[in-house]
Amino acid sequence: MLWLAALPATPCAPDALRAIVWWALGYTPRVARHDGAVLLELSASRRLFGGWLALRERLTREAAELGVARLAWAPVGRAALALGRAGVAQAGLLGAQGEVGPPALWHPVLDRLPLATLGPAADAAGLPLAQLGCHTLGALRALPRAGLTKRFGAELLLALDRCYGDVSEGWRWETVPERFEARRELLWRQDNALALLHEAEPLLLQLRGWLVARRAGVRALTLHWRHDTFRARDSGEGGALSVRSAEAMSDLAHLRRLLGQRLARHSLQAPVAELRLTADEVLPITEHSRSWLPDAPAEAERSQRELLEILAARLGPERVLRPRLRPDHRPEHMADWVGASAAPATPRPRTPTQASWPQPVFLLPEPLRLVVRDHRPHYRGALQLLLGPQRIEGGWWHRDDSADRMFTVFRDYWVAQSPQAGVVCVFRTRLDSEHAWYLHGFFA
Repeated sequence: MLWLAALPATPCAPDALRAIVWWALGYTPRVARHDGAVLLELSASRRLFGGWLALRERLTREAAELGVARLAWAPVGRAALALGRAGVAQAGLLGAQGEVGPPALWHPVLDRLPLATLGPAADAAGLPLAQLGCHTLGALRALPRAGLTKRFGAELLLALDRCYGDVSEGWRWETVPERFEARRELLWRQDNALALLHEAEPLLLQLRGWLVARRAGVRALTLHWRHDTFRARDSGEGGALSVRSAEAMSDLAHLRRLLGQRLARHSLQAPVAELRLTADEVLPITEHSRSWLPDAPAEAERSQRELLEILAARLGPERVLRPRLRPDHRPEHMADWVGASAAPATPRPRTPTQASWPQPVFLLPEPLRLVVRDHRPHYRGALQLLLGPQRIEGGWWHRDDSADRMFTVFRDYWVAQSPQAGVVCVFRTRLDSEHAWYLHGFFA
C-alpha cells in the first residue's frame, strides 16, 4: 500500500477541504477525510502517472495551488497522517521507487514520533502520559496494554494499532455530487482579467478531479466573478465568461487555453474578490484502448479543431466558421456554416442513389436562370447533358415565417458540359408552367 496525507496549512472550512478531495479524486478513487486532512491510497496510480517520482512531483506542485502545506507518504494512511503532523515527508519509509519495506524498517521511524501526532485520540491522555515519562509512540507501545485500556479507554490503543498497520483502518471513501460548482475567495483583489486565469487554477484542478471521478468530460464551462464591495456603482456585481469546445474532454489544457484567450480580450469593470466555476455541459466519456502506433489522421483532425477554437476565442466566435453537414438532400441545404466550437452534426446515411450521384464543388448563392434556345439551355454556349435526371422533391418542412417563404423544391438535376465553363450542375423545375432551367453549381 502507498498512502499520501495532504494537510492544509491551517484548519480549513469544509468547502476548502472538499476542494482538496475533488482534486485528489483525479488520481485515485480511494480518497478519505480524517481529522482535517485528506488521505489518498495511490498503489494503483504509480504506473498510470509515470512512476512514483513523477507522481510525487506532480502532486507536490498541484497541492501547493490548493493551499496544502504538507504532504507525507507512508505504507499506512494514519502513519502518513502522523508523519505529516510531525512535519516529516516520508523519513525513509519508502524506497527509491516508492516500494514499501517490511514493518521492521519503518516501525522504528514511527516510534520516534511525539504522542500528539496520533491526533484527538491522544489529546486527553497527553498530559498524564507525559508525567509518566511517555512522550513518543514507541514509548506508548511499550506500556502494558491492559493498564492503558483501563486508564484511557480502548480508543487510544485502537488509534495506535491503526497507525502501525496492526488493525484495519476501515475508511469511508469520498464521492462527488451530480453537478460541479466550486468557489474561491481571492486573497488579493485582481483588476487584470488575464490574472484571473491563474487565480482559477485551483478551481480547474478540482474540476479535473470531479470529471475523472464521474468518468465524464466537459464541453462547456463558465468562470463567474464577483466584484469587490468597494466598487463604482455602475460597475455591477460581477461578470462571467463561457468557453465551449466541440468535443467533451476531461483534460482541461485546451479549455484552459480557450479561457485564457477570452480573458485576454476582456476588461474588468472593477476589482474581483471571488471566483466561481461551473460545468455547464457534461457528457459521459467512453474509454478506448490506445494503439501503440500514433494515429496521425485523428491527431491532425484534433489539432485542426483545437486551432479553430483558439482562433475563435481570440478573434470572436462570429469570425471563425466551419462547414457542417446536414441531413438534407437539397444541395443548398446539405451544409451550413457554424461556429468552430459547435458540436458536429450526425447526418443521415445517404441512399445508394445519392451516394453515386456527383455533387458540385461550388454552389451559387442563388441559382442562375438560363436562356433556352431550340429547347436547349445555354451557359457560355449550348449545354450538352451528360448525366441525369436526378429528381429531388422536398423541403415542405422548411419555412421562414418572418419572410412568409417556403423552401419546397421540385427539380430534375443534370450534369452538363459547357463549351467554355466546363462541367456544371443544372436543374429544371417541374411543377411550374415555365419548366425553366437554372445553373446551380460547378464541378472542380
